[in-house]
Amino acid sequence: MPFMYILRCADGSFYTGSTWNLEQRLWRHEHEGGARFVAKRRPFELVYVEETDSIEEAFLREKQIQGWSRRKKLALIDGQHDQLPTLAKFRSAPGHD
Repeated sequence: MPFMYILRCADGSFYTGSTWNLEQRLWRHEHEGGARFVAKRRPFELVYVEETDSIEEAFLREKQIQGWSRRKKLALIDGQHDQLPTLAKFRSAPGHD
């Protein structure tokens, strides 16, 4: 089953990815470097996962969330889904990331 996932890196930044095999991908991030972004910011913590119907859907969701502000990502991770529409309105306003 495909997944979209978010990692919180040691420096507090977020990495959003998608994969067919989450366990294997996390292992690669930890042991083989995975993405350069994560390799430079280890250790990391898996903080959010969504299971999708297709790898295309997982990839599109990854790209959508990559464009979100930090505050909006935190609301998703914290399960505050009711906050997402409000936070989307502030994306283009300065000082709201």
